[in-house]
Amino acid sequence: MNRVLSGEGSAKEIRHYEFDLGDSGITYAAGDALAVVPLNDPALVELLLARLGLDGDVDAGGASLRERMLREWEIATPSKDLIAALAERDPESELAAMVRREDRAAMDSWLWGRDTLDLLEASPDVRFSALELSELLRPLQARSYSISSSPLQSPDRIHLTVASVRHGRDREHGGVTSTYLADRLDAEQTVGIYLQPNNAFSVPEDGERPVVMIGPGTGIAPFRGFLHERAASGATGPNWLFFGDQHAASDFIYREELEAMQASGVLTRLDLAFSRDQVEKVYVQTRMREQGAELYSWLEQGGYLYVCGDATRMAKDVEHALHEIVQAHRGCSEAEADEYIAALKREKRYVRDVY
Repeated sequence: MNRVLSGEGSAKEIRHYEFDLGDSGITYAAGDALAVVPLNDPALVELLLARLGLDGDVDAGGASLRERMLREWEIATPSKDLIAALAERDPESELAAMVRREDRAAMDSWLWGRDTLDLLEASPDVRFSALELSELLRPLQARSYSISSSPLQSPDRIHLTVASVRHGRDREHGGVTSTYLADRLDAEQTVGIYLQPNNAFSVPEDGERPVVMIGPGTGIAPFRGFLHERAASGATGPNWLFFGDQHAASDFIYREELEAMQASGVLTRLDLAFSRDQVEKVYVQTRMREQGAELYSWLEQGGYLYVCGDATRMAKDVEHALHEIVQAHRGCSEAEADEYIAALKREKRYVRDVY
């Protein structure tokens, strides 16, 4: 299954996928991740072959050059070896100047949004042979995604919730695996997958414990699985989800499902934060602070707190809000709040799956 979850007018393209496990022998747990082995975009392969003036049908070590570029090599994200080779062969280029600066943060910022073809086109006189490419390009890597289903409800199919990565003006750039799944994988086609267990990120064995889940955007993925697991296992503990994105009208993914869980009592509380539906930005950490007393109460009752999503900003902002909540409602010092949260982590009652 491949269906779009985000609505008309959304700035994002979020899709729901279901993988039939068939006779693969794969078994999974809620909270695990699934690694997907992609193929590169054939259009990008042809553009690279044309730019380098190479014959895609030539043998490149047991397979044609075209096949190796499609299946074996990382051609979207430039490798360190390729960057070094380009800088050496075109020392007057902007890339070479960035390399000489030896500023990792500046380099990462400059490279953002640029793929291998962009770098090659910026140095039009540089050429590489098929053999050189095989030494300069990294092996194509699988991409991992949090599983958004529970084996108690879906033992034979694994669900994923994936944002399709697309950007660029003159030429569309796409996430290797997200666009492979969205655009180039037929419904009946076999795809390479393997499980990545995440034993640290799992629902409590004690079904009476309260569970708080914070997962904006596609961070909701494992928590959909958690809720299915809690429902199917007959867990009696309360479940609280903090979810948000940009606009409720277009970005409230799984809305009907979540509202049905709320109506049935599986989802005890649902706090929403749609940042751009009002003048003042509202985020999940905003809702946490608004409900700080209740959130602290759930932790004091032995509750578990889970966070999934962006590590760069969201997870840090959520942790900062959690420190403020503990300090305010425990009536303690900053150091004591730090120790309280450290204890939650040691007890595996505050767990994050961030990327």
